[in-house]
Amino acid sequence: MTVHEPAIGRYYEDFVVGDVYQHPLGRTIGEADNTWFTLLTMNTNQNHFNAHFAAASPTGRIIVNSGLTVAVVLGLSVIDMSQTALMNLGWEDIRLTHPVFVGDTLYAESVVTAKRESGSRPYAGIVTCRTRGLNQDGDEIMSWRRTVMVYKRDAPHDKHHFPRAKSGPLAP
Repeated sequence: MTVHEPAIGRYYEDFVVGDVYQHPLGRTIGEADNTWFTLLTMNTNQNHFNAHFAAASPTGRIIVNSGLTVAVVLGLSVIDMSQTALMNLGWEDIRLTHPVFVGDTLYAESVVTAKRESGSRPYAGIVTCRTRGLNQDGDEIMSWRRTVMVYKRDAPHDKHHFPRAKSGPLAP
């Protein structure tokens, strides 16, 4: 029997400048997602939670809070771009290019634009990518450049974290 340790994501060595990752999951934004996020973050703009108020706006309906859409698109990219990250180093040039409405499904893709070894952490490297979010119709809803520090494959920090069962190994 072979036991496979939990693993998802890519290490520094796996990234190649110019490679594009179409992240595998999509996420449909529900009304509760938008309302709860908006209220949780203390955003008082009624265009995000008051249908009567939003009906008089140019879009004529509630628009999803852009903080939520940024968070979802970022989250969609994690599996490929930063699952093995130590830390985010920065975001640049965040652009919101198309409104998102309740019921839209968001997707994300990223292209690696640069990579280099860390000067201060020999077990890590720095990867820069451009990520964009798309809706179900293929409209680009947002984009940004992001730089993240990720572990190298032989870094010990992200391995062997799964607990050992006190009752012993799992058996068939």
